[in-house]
Amino acid sequence: MVEHTAENRGVAGSIPALATFRMEATGPLEIWDGEPEPFELVDYDPAWLGQFEEWHRRLAAALGASAVRIEHIGSTAVPDLEAKPTLDVQLSVVALDDESAYVDQVASAGLRLRSRDAGHRYFRPPAGQVRAAHVHVCEAGSTWEREHLLFRDYLRSHPQACREYTAVKREAAARWREDRIAYTDAKTDVILRLLASAEAWVGETGWELPAPRAKNDVRAGATVPRTSLGSES
Repeated sequence: MVEHTAENRGVAGSIPALATFRMEATGPLEIWDGEPEPFELVDYDPAWLGQFEEWHRRLAAALGASAVRIEHIGSTAVPDLEAKPTLDVQLSVVALDDESAYVDQVASAGLRLRSRDAGHRYFRPPAGQVRAAHVHVCEAGSTWEREHLLFRDYLRSHPQACREYTAVKREAAARWREDRIAYTDAKTDVILRLLASAEAWVGETGWELPAPRAKNDVRAGATVPRTSLGSES
């Protein structure tokens, strides 16, 4: 999901972080590729919420104070949105470059560092194992962190945006079922449009990043945002 920069795929470099699930990919990229893995989209599964709670507990126990936020992001975090059946977990840390604070700790949860760029680290299960979850480590207060949480909350509050996004996801999946990178790139235009709408929504609602929460409290990140954030008319 977070395997390459936009530049690697011939996409303009001035796109937001979320457009390719990558933040500020302006520095060198290191990636360890494996064999192509076909995927499919499935209906939203309410069990994903409980699975995130378990990953939250596991990562919070492993990282302790190093974890500023542990949030459920991506399509599995949005009720009624079709998704690949793999959770995306965003782990925000104080200093991304200080890998000693999180790499071994995330690995202890059964994941391996898969790619590294200027603003993000991507962890997934070892090759050959089920992709139960991907962990995306970013710096607290970064563009990467903000855009992914904003996009999630905007989709949760706007059913029409979810329908538009789902239509594009279906079309891309039908064409690129065996190429996860091409599938991700095919969603760039719709993500850009929806992210622009989300930024306007921020001005209307005063949306802000969720406050860091107690490490044993998973409910805030697993439920639909507060109604004060607005809803689709």
